[in-house]
Amino acid sequence: MGDVPKLNRADAEAALRNPLAFIADRWTPDPRTVRRAALAALVMSVVIVVTGGAVRLTGSGLGCPTWPTCTDDSLTTTRAMGFHGVVEFGNRMLTYVLCAAVGWAIVAARAEKPWRRSLTRLGWAQFWVVMGNAVLGGIVVLVGLNPYTVAAHFLLSTALIAIAAVMWQRTREGDAAPRPLVGAAVQQLVWCLVAATLLLIAVGTVVTGAGPHAGDSSEVDRIPIDWETVSKLHAVLAWIVVTLTFALWFVLKAVDAPPGPSARTRDLFVILLAQGVIGYVQYFTHLPEALVAAHMLGSCLIWIATLRVLLSLRERPEAVLDLPGPSTGVTVGTRA
Repeated sequence: MGDVPKLNRADAEAALRNPLAFIADRWTPDPRTVRRAALAALVMSVVIVVTGGAVRLTGSGLGCPTWPTCTDDSLTTTRAMGFHGVVEFGNRMLTYVLCAAVGWAIVAARAEKPWRRSLTRLGWAQFWVVMGNAVLGGIVVLVGLNPYTVAAHFLLSTALIAIAAVMWQRTREGDAAPRPLVGAAVQQLVWCLVAATLLLIAVGTVVTGAGPHAGDSSEVDRIPIDWETVSKLHAVLAWIVVTLTFALWFVLKAVDAPPGPSARTRDLFVILLAQGVIGYVQYFTHLPEALVAAHMLGSCLIWIATLRVLLSLRERPEAVLDLPGPSTGVTVGTRA
């Protein structure tokens, strides 16, 4: 086994001043590594939503009754906290796994050659959203699972998923200016689809806040609105999203659009149909916990699929820098 290289004083000082730049000077990841790191951050952003839902659905929302510690006297869960304490504390620990995934994406993006500042910024944006949502999660516990804070907690997670999805897409593109693949009318239709999907998710948080799964076995305030009425509104919005998706699919076929947007729209349509089946079954079976968890996962997948449709409307090939010399140019960025 060879000797482990030692850092001299100058290297140590450089590592302390800017550890990311220090790593980037000594390591160049393969583009596939950067893509996998971004995908890992996206997957973990979905996992944390689903496990957070499991906390609520098992009545473990106050399994750790305080924050940032689990109890007034213990940082971790105790035997006295039982099953609910384990579930809630386990979800808190997954936040560190999410931070590690986001951190890995930041390091990989910073070390990639050439350095793409936009990717690093997307990674840091995820980090600060995770930090903000961790604090908001603590507030949720401290205010006794107030349904409005729970809704805000989920919506901030939705923002995290959006940033992670964009970063994952950008790792598979170059840095040239985006070039539209469809006309302005199709782009406007897709933006209407994105807005309708966001409204659908937002109303879904109201359904959750008014519904029977309060997140704890004790009496927890609910949003003072008729649950069945808001559920029907949620269903209407779901049908609007389905209709817009089907219309988009038809328009893309009619204008002979490139295969990318059509394929992404088809994927979204299939996920919407599956989510609709789950939604109606859970409604008529009085919200069994397993189906509610599946519906939360479906919500994340719909949001990601919608963003993929939006991002598929343009392409960003590798940028080419014209440099003096015998060659015609130097390519910068990863392959689209």
